[in-house]
Amino acid sequence: MNKFLTKGKLAVFIVLAVLIIDQIIKIWVKTNMYWHESIRITDWFYIYFTENNGMAFGMEIFDKMFLTCFRIVAAIAIGWMLFKYVKQNYKTGFIVCVALILAGATGNIIDCILYGEIFSESTHSALAQFVPAGEGYSEWFYGKVVDMFYFPIIETNWPEWMPIIGGNHFIFFSPIFNFADAAISCGIIALILFYGKYLNETLTHWESEKKK
Repeated sequence: MNKFLTKGKLAVFIVLAVLIIDQIIKIWVKTNMYWHESIRITDWFYIYFTENNGMAFGMEIFDKMFLTCFRIVAAIAIGWMLFKYVKQNYKTGFIVCVALILAGATGNIIDCILYGEIFSESTHSALAQFVPAGEGYSEWFYGKVVDMFYFPIIETNWPEWMPIIGGNHFIFFSPIFNFADAAISCGIIALILFYGKYLNETLTHWESEKKK
């Protein structure tokens, strides 16, 4: 019981901490920076304010409402799994990874559900402001996800002698992301690197339980 409470408290702390940090950063950027405004930190790190309707790192594949609903269902499923992992006394590191993924998913869900209703539109010439619900730039579930971290670690041109891409501009790493995206990525990468075998055993166990 003590282990359940300890690991449960750790999971709740991680989720709340990530959510609070993520929302503080997003709200500050949205209310203090113009759309597509850039703040140079170093040559390879910028705070670049942009928004997207899609998935992590600005990808846009599915319809907005479908994507928002999918995120909500996925977050509920991850939350249920996290509860099961804690209850079954899974390894602490494993629980931390899942908590990071849940927190990141929830952070972006908040943007999608609320931001369109409670913020005015961000433009090149106007800062977003809090507005009464219903007077925002969009509807419930149609808010845009705020992104700001940009790491153009390498920026150059491909050599002219290369076929097709020769002379084209090249940037590594070009995606712009937020703190929630980073939490999801760190959680997934850590799961694969450090708990891949443990994850496979867990999935195998769940499959065997379903067949009973």
